[in-house]
Amino acid sequence: MRERPAAKGTKPSSVELIVRFGNGGRLTMEDLALIEAIRKERSILGASRVTGVSYRKCWLTVDALNRTFETAVFATHPGRRGGGADLTPFGERLVALYRSMERRSRTATAQAVAELTASLNPVYQARASAEVAEWPQPRSKPSRWRRS
Repeated sequence: MRERPAAKGTKPSSVELIVRFGNGGRLTMEDLALIEAIRKERSILGASRVTGVSYRKCWLTVDALNRTFETAVFATHPGRRGGGADLTPFGERLVALYRSMERRSRTATAQAVAELTASLNPVYQARASAEVAEWPQPRSKPSRWRRS
């Protein structure tokens, strides 16, 4: 089966890896981007600035990752000067394992993704994600003031 070239301005098809752990934790591509930004910047605040994610969300992600595993992913050093965050050896191993799973899944799914890509409707335009369609719609509250 021949693969159609991607239409101009469209992204190539891809597979995203999300690991959901039995204890409720998870590991996503966004988590890996944050981990790598913290590794480079050696600071949660610096990673927040580089990624454009709020400091609070970055800090909560760091905390969640550290609590997900028995061994910490990050070592944090509080303080205004000299403070920061570093990846622990376990954090480095976590990144390596995730990247390995990512490469293997890309290789294992390449043929199926190519077949699905060849079957795409070339004029389709997404209106909203499926997640947005599933959100409950807000109800309007009755007004306390009535016009007479």
